[in-house]
Amino acid sequence: MTKRFFRTDRSGATALEFALCAPAFFMLVMGIVQGGLLVWMQLALQQGVEAAARCASINKTACASTSQIQAFASTASFGLTPPAASFTVTSPSCGNLVQASYTPTYLPSFPIPTRTLTAQACFPT
Repeated sequence: MTKRFFRTDRSGATALEFALCAPAFFMLVMGIVQGGLLVWMQLALQQGVEAAARCASINKTACASTSQIQAFASTASFGLTPPAASFTVTSPSCGNLVQASYTPTYLPSFPIPTRTLTAQACFPT
């Protein structure tokens, strides 16, 4: 009688199915969140270099030197913590070229390989 009871009892099936599926589901959700944050950081970095290249070409008082352009790019990169510090400014044939690279930090327990984001913008003088 005991063997028959356990064979027909289904009271823990839902809990067992959840325990088997939950880790994969939560990893998928966290991967989507981290991917969205990565895209957001790339857009913030691109915004910063575009604004700095435009400032270097148009506003000669606020962006007169390379250090001022780098500081402007750092403040225009909204939401990057710490602010992206590796900005370079050159003057090629296209005008003022601003390049940046940023290595984002992820959740400490999430297994994502580190990727360096890069952006560049050139604005004619």
